[in-house]
Amino acid sequence: MADIKHSIRISVKPEQVYPLVATAEGFGQWWAKDITEPTGAVELGFFNRATVYRLRLKADRPPAQVEWVCETGDEWNSTRIAFQMEAIESGTLLRFTHAGWRAESDYFVSCNTTWGELMFRLKAVAEGKTPGPLFSAGGMAY
Repeated sequence: MADIKHSIRISVKPEQVYPLVATAEGFGQWWAKDITEPTGAVELGFFNRATVYRLRLKADRPPAQVEWVCETGDEWNSTRIAFQMEAIESGTLLRFTHAGWRAESDYFVSCNTTWGELMFRLKAVAEGKTPGPLFSAGGMAY
């Protein structure tokens, strides 16, 4: 199994980061514009819903940890997306893991790059900037 990992320092408290990674509304500020909430899950639509990832909350320990399990997608299915937030003097150390990939495929490598960009968008939103989500309904935001 392969895992994607990132960490980033954010200059606000974990309590301010937590809702951005624990809710559909939070995801909509930095990740994707096309988000729905069917039957207790969060669905993120990409490229006019050609790809839809359904996430279900698996662990929720505010404001320190959130873990989602992905229920759809060829390579994403059964993977886990975890955010761990640790209070540090300058704010929050966010540790991100997208775990349980079957292999380090080309798509895995591409997602690793995308998650890196997403971490900086998350940081910007948490710190009061407004870059918007990386993914619009029809494609990338830029």
